[in-house]
Amino acid sequence: MIYIFLFSLSFILTYVIKNYAIKKSFIDIPNDRSSHTLPVPHGGGIAIAVTWFLGISYQYYIYNIDEKLYFALMMGIVISTVSYFDDIFELSAKFRFLFQALVSCVGLYFLGGFESFSFFFFSIESPIVTNIFAFTMMIWFINLYNFLDGIDGYAGSEAVFLGLAGFLLFGENHFLILIFSAFGFLVWNWHKAKVFMGDVGSTLLGYNIAIFTIYYANLESTNFWIWIILFGVFWFDATLTLLRRFLSGEEVTIAHKKHAYQRLVQSGWSHDKVVLFFMFVNILLFGLLYFISSILIVLIISIILLYTTIRFVDKIKAFK
Repeated sequence: MIYIFLFSLSFILTYVIKNYAIKKSFIDIPNDRSSHTLPVPHGGGIAIAVTWFLGISYQYYIYNIDEKLYFALMMGIVISTVSYFDDIFELSAKFRFLFQALVSCVGLYFLGGFESFSFFFFSIESPIVTNIFAFTMMIWFINLYNFLDGIDGYAGSEAVFLGLAGFLLFGENHFLILIFSAFGFLVWNWHKAKVFMGDVGSTLLGYNIAIFTIYYANLESTNFWIWIILFGVFWFDATLTLLRRFLSGEEVTIAHKKHAYQRLVQSGWSHDKVVLFFMFVNILLFGLLYFISSILIVLIISIILLYTTIRFVDKIKAFK
């Protein structure tokens, strides 16, 4: 029953936010970097955030979520709040980074830090090294999820996939909350989108995935690679695109349209087709994890699969 309520709340809130954004002219106007051609209201991610925080708070109230994980995830309120004001007022990058850094540090504190970084054949257990790495990863995940929120249904469907995969692999109810919080919004965001997620939702989702990665890695070191594989479509595209732009001498802080999903849209693919294509890749990644017991073998195959996917996109629309 709680999950039906959360889906309904997310669905209704998204509708209300959409109408409010139109009334107050909180509209995303297309520019030369957009993958859209028509103005669309933004801020729908507020519905995801409100539903998510209510849901996990209920789980905490009934003692159904680890206290460490709960308080770390609740720090996402700060991320969402700052991102909401950024959606409206376009805050400076330094200001956003300051709060992202603060939240990441406090989130790490609640989790007890990142205990050990396993590379299969050896592990790093120096708290300084592991926590600097975890902090950097958290900042990157927060921002890359925002970078990949550029077409209808992409960021929302990724959240639903990760929630479903997390539930099937770990069996925890907070993943169901993620699924239904995102799905209520996704109904309004599917192509053609009636409302956009905005930074308020995308940065929160990136933060959540970073917290899950660290929390479950602390329970079992190989779980780190499970989350890296599950989140592969997003981080691989974002990281490889950043690296390619850097190597080509571009100014990497300037906005662009060179991510794989953007180039597919430029080639003529519909938003639906792009999302379904990458969801298919996600399903393959999950299948590898589900049916192959060796995480190392799965990681190697996954990297090959992700690289092959990018090369496929390159052939359709060159990276230039």
